[in-house]
Amino acid sequence: MLFSDATIITETPPLRASWSPQGEPARIAVTGDRRNRTLYGTINIATGHRLVEEAPRWNGQTWRLHLQAIRRAWRGWNIVLFLDRGSPQRAGASRSLAADLGIELRWLPTACPELNPVEGLWRWPKGAVLCNHQPDNFQQTVGRAVDALREINNRETLRNAAILSQNSWMAT
Repeated sequence: MLFSDATIITETPPLRASWSPQGEPARIAVTGDRRNRTLYGTINIATGHRLVEEAPRWNGQTWRLHLQAIRRAWRGWNIVLFLDRGSPQRAGASRSLAADLGIELRWLPTACPELNPVEGLWRWPKGAVLCNHQPDNFQQTVGRAVDALREINNRETLRNAAILSQNSWMAT
């Protein structure tokens, strides 16, 4: 059983904290650039094995490439993939490719991101790795997020995705 989701990494990092000398306003660099990249992530909730890929945008073409990567990563498995109802995932070409690859799609309820553990996995690099730090270039930002997600071990993946939490809906 796999769960999948996508997130957007923007050029301006999340600001969680700031400081400045007393009586002086904090200086926050804002480039005005609106560049972004998409990260696709898929987790095996039994083992914590994950697949994280970077894509230039969130659309049907990049989603279908991720579907193919899922099949390669879990070759020979009977895959049941839980995911949200984003338009790239629901597109006819995406559903057809999933069927051709032997990937059974299961749709999570609309507007219930808390049911997808990949959402919890995204919170970790955005809140601990990327926040409050403006790298020299945007590709460094994306690279830091991808590297962090690929370098953690499977147990940390399950913990960051809240799968191990007693409060998780999956604990029942």
